[in-house]
Amino acid sequence: MKLHRPVRKRSEVPIVPMIDILFILLVYLIVTTQPKKPRNVLRIELPTLREVPSETVADQRSVLAVDAEGKVTLDAVPVPDGLLESYLAAYQKQNPGRKLELEADRRLPLEKLLEVWGALVKAGIPIKDVPARIRLPE
Repeated sequence: MKLHRPVRKRSEVPIVPMIDILFILLVYLIVTTQPKKPRNVLRIELPTLREVPSETVADQRSVLAVDAEGKVTLDAVPVPDGLLESYLAAYQKQNPGRKLELEADRRLPLEKLLEVWGALVKAGIPIKDVPARIRLPE
């Protein structure tokens, strides 16, 4: 016995009206959107201190210099890698009242600068007592 089944139509989503609605929304958004206006930029150049003529010297400091490659010198004496802490400790014993000044290159990697500061702390020299001068490339 065969039963008659009606043929089912697949339900379809009407795409054309959806495309029309999306196109209308797109046109609406394009028309109503305010384009960003360019802002005027005020360029500020901060003054840098090159050299100030002075008659008095506040205090003599030894120079701890670090160049762009990370080579360290202490009063023009090259310091081998990994021995900065011991050099600083020996320096403190030989010159108990003398203070240091850090002269770093502008292109010095941050990791190397942190290593130098870490060696200063391990040698017992507070970082706040070591002013830093940043050498600009010529």
